Amino acid sequence: MRALVVYESVYGNTHLVADEIAAGLRDAFDVTVVPVEGATAELVADADLLVVGGPTHVHGMSSARSRDAAVEAAKKDENLVLDPDAEGLGLRDWFDAMPGVDGTPAAAFDTRLDASPLLTGRASRGIARRLHKHGFRTIVEPESFLVDKQTHLLPGEAERARAWGDAIAHAMVEPTATGA
Repeated sequence: MRALVVYESVYGNTHLVADEIAAGLRDAFDVTVVPVEGATAELVADADLLVVGGPTHVHGMSSARSRDAAVEAAKKDENLVLDPDAEGLGLRDWFDAMPGVDGTPAAAFDTRLDASPLLTGRASRGIARRLHKHGFRTIVEPESFLVDKQTHLLPGEAERARAWGDAIAHAMVEPTATGA
């Protein structure tokens, strides 16, 4: 079976999480990990499982404006390092161009600041809604992976992402669909 992990990443955390989720899926799947710009309609159509994630910006999925602001922040702060694909296509635009499917299993994740989701928001909820809108069937609840105020992934989050990937693989064996 084939799994496709699609990510949008600005400072590299979501990219790292995507790689760890893929590692957790590899016992059960042939996994391809791509930035959103590389997630062609062909790759999506060939996948038996789609996992999509992005950073949380302004309480939800990033926008062109929030991505531009993040890139500008990195130009002013040498402690912020841009992911190689940071200036590419965002998830919102990708979803707008994506064709519908018929029930392919999927999962959604995000990275967000380590604070209450009431304060930070969760991009994974919007990602899951867009997956449903395009005909995907989520098989696990959306998940958040946490970063600190300096935009570093918190200790243990990479391992938790790998374990979540493993849980997704198990959910494929014994589906307990969370979405419609």
